[in-house]
Amino acid sequence: MEGSATSNLYTRAEQAARTIRSRTSTQARVAVVLGSGLGGFADEFQDAVRIPYSEIPGFAVSTVEGHAGTLVIGRVGEISVVAMQGRVHFYEGYTLEEVTFPIRTFKLLGIDTLLLTNAAGGINVELSQGALMVISDHLNLMGTNPLRGPNDERFGPRFPDLTEVYSRNLQDIAIQQARALGVEIRRGVYAALSGPSYETPAEILMIRSFGADAVGMSTVPEAIVARHMGIEVLGISCITNMAAGISDQPINHEEVMETAVRVRATFTELLRSIISNLNSN
Repeated sequence: MEGSATSNLYTRAEQAARTIRSRTSTQARVAVVLGSGLGGFADEFQDAVRIPYSEIPGFAVSTVEGHAGTLVIGRVGEISVVAMQGRVHFYEGYTLEEVTFPIRTFKLLGIDTLLLTNAAGGINVELSQGALMVISDHLNLMGTNPLRGPNDERFGPRFPDLTEVYSRNLQDIAIQQARALGVEIRRGVYAALSGPSYETPAEILMIRSFGADAVGMSTVPEAIVARHMGIEVLGISCITNMAAGISDQPINHEEVMETAVRVRATFTELLRSIISNLNSN
């Protein structure tokens, strides 16, 4: 049973990769996952090919506003990039295998660098609404792990080391490019919970005591799976709201989307600059 389950995942990822290759001749080494309200970055790609998730075997379709559900392959300057305009989430009812399946597919496409973006709630009071945060580490508080179950050694080892989930080199590139652009950014720890309800003030107090600077409902499963396969990871959070208890304002998804739209130009300029400088480091 174990061999059958693991080989089936690998086979399905191969099928998805073949489908994508059949639609484009571009060979990308960099992939980007664009979080809530940030999908517009991929609309700027040159020579872009767009593939709806529904046309890629194994790709689940997002049910959340702000996640278009399209894979975009194109160029950012001289760099070929694959971008996910939106992701699916554990809270939508998908399994973590389904949530992370695109990352498995990226590995088989030859991707070796993954940029993960998200909209997050700010816990650290020095992170104001609209601020950007480079993820230095994470807390997996989702109650499960995307590597749970049979392991396929073709993807990676049974017990992968997560000492450095988020590449220090990529973090440094992001900080350097932000400073060059005059964009305020800081490093911080991202805590992932399952959602979909926002956290209570008591939960935020607990998470803050654990050392988290921001909180969200994504990114961590993708990062774990990417590191399992040896892909370098950079994570950047857009602080779209202050977490419960940090501010006395109620939290809603519309506020998250509005803030993401407000900072989109700055965020996309930073992403473009980071990607353009990957080969020079």
